[in-house]
Amino acid sequence: MTSILRTGGAARLGALLLLAGPLVSWAAELVTAAAWTNPRYAPLYNWVSHLGLPEREIAFGQAADSPLAWVMNTGWVFHGVVLIAGAALLLDQRKGWRPIALTVLAVLSGVGVSLVGLVHGSNENVANGLAVFHFLGAQTVIVSGNVFALLAGLSAGRLGLGRSPGRTLVVLGVLGLIGYILFMVDVRAGIEWNIGLFERWAIYPIMIGHALLGAVTLTRQPATVLDKREAGAVLTG
Repeated sequence: MTSILRTGGAARLGALLLLAGPLVSWAAELVTAAAWTNPRYAPLYNWVSHLGLPEREIAFGQAADSPLAWVMNTGWVFHGVVLIAGAALLLDQRKGWRPIALTVLAVLSGVGVSLVGLVHGSNENVANGLAVFHFLGAQTVIVSGNVFALLAGLSAGRLGLGRSPGRTLVVLGVLGLIGYILFMVDVRAGIEWNIGLFERWAIYPIMIGHALLGAVTLTRQPATVLDKREAGAVLTG
């Protein structure tokens, strides 16, 4: 089966970036949530994007007070940038439609999560119309990110992942899309029960998928390069 991965140092850097993005974003979320004490941040109840609101306010029916909002916003932008760079370095876009599709999905996800960090969903931005970019970014990263995980899982052989990581990525993509549907029903129907739970249900599978893809390909890159060198030595010997 033809590999759609690059090899060498650039590919290892790409895999490392895919792994680093969600880890840094999670660390930023933990630090930011811990600093939010009035009222205390509730991960199952509060909106995720409220962690990035720089001012204390009542937004979408919830009190928001995030003194370290800049940490969360930086984490989101970092994740977006390294996701785009990592996919571009790791995937060989010359190898057909799969690496191209995965790269496009990574770019959409990266731009989406960066928009979430750059444009707040504050009352001020709702009033001036800028919040549309925040909502567009959130929807884009959730949909494209979970489709990325699903397609990566279905392309496991070409990514050199093996069956177990491939199946895990498929499950993550499906779970994330189910979470997205439940999240939208919760919001659109006005139920608004445990917003944070359903929002994370849609988001975390994406982040786990990026970390899994990065970690597995990172550990297997050196072995792939070594095998090719050994094969060349045998042929020339």
